[in-house]
Parts: sequence; C-alpha cells; structure tokens
Amino acid sequence: MAPEAEVRTASPAFRLAAWLQLGQAVLMELSVFLALPVLRIAGVDEEAVGERFEFVVPFFQENLYLLMVMSGVFGGLRLVGAVAVLRDRLWGLALTTIMCLVTLVLMVFLLPAGIVDGVLSGGALVLILRGWFGPASISGAGTPRRRSPGARR
Repeated sequence: MAPEAEVRTASPAFRLAAWLQLGQAVLMELSVFLALPVLRIAGVDEEAVGERFEFVVPFFQENLYLLMVMSGVFGGLRLVGAVAVLRDRLWGLALTTIMCLVTLVLMVFLLPAGIVDGVLSGGALVLILRGWFGPASISGAGTPRRRSPGARR
C-alpha cells in the first residue's frame, strides 16, 4: 500500500490574507473589468460613466475605460497570487505581498474608492507579515542563540 501524500496548507494568517485578496480581486477589480464590455456593447459613453464615479486625479476621471482595463490586470494578478497562497506556494505569497504594497502606494490616486482597497490590502499585508514573522521580536530576546563553533559550554 502506497503512503498517502501529505497535504500541506498555508497557515491561518496566510489563508485569511488570501481570502481578503480573493474578495478584493473579485468584488472590486474583476467586476469592474467585466463591466467594461457590457458598457461598450450598451453604447454607454465614457463621459457618462464618469458622471457617477469621481477620482481625485483628472487623468483617471477622463480615461475611465483604461482604468477599467487596468483594474482587470490588477484583479487577475491578485486572484492568481491568492489562489497560489491557498495552495501553499511561496511565489504566490511574494506576488500577493507585492500586490498589497503596490495597492497601498496607488490608493491615494484612486480616492475615494482607494480607501476600501487600502483597508483590504493593508489588512492582508498585516496578516502576511504576522504569518511570516510570527512572534519574533526585533531584538531577538527570548529566542535561542546559536553557539559559535569555538564557544565553551
């Protein structure tokens, strides 16, 4: 009888961060991207869409369809990273961390919607760092030290 393969799962903090990122990807980014073809087919003018949504940066306000495409790119990357974290892949953790950091930097340009992005990405980043570093302290107090090869006991 062959031994069963061990199924590894990410730590609870990583899983929760991944679920936050999945929610953000689907609800905030991919839904916006999927609305783009609907708006185009319906013949909705880009300026008409801009009357309902406002951003602090005029470039985004004037180019909402391009912003919707960019939202799809972000949503796709965030989705791939989150699924990889749920499958316990280190590269997924790196991608998700990068997406969180980029989102926190860009959120100020996408106000007011960027506030929710910041809360979700910031929360996921805190969970990732908590899962990564655990209870380790900065000073190293309370952690066992390695003895140097020539030290006496």
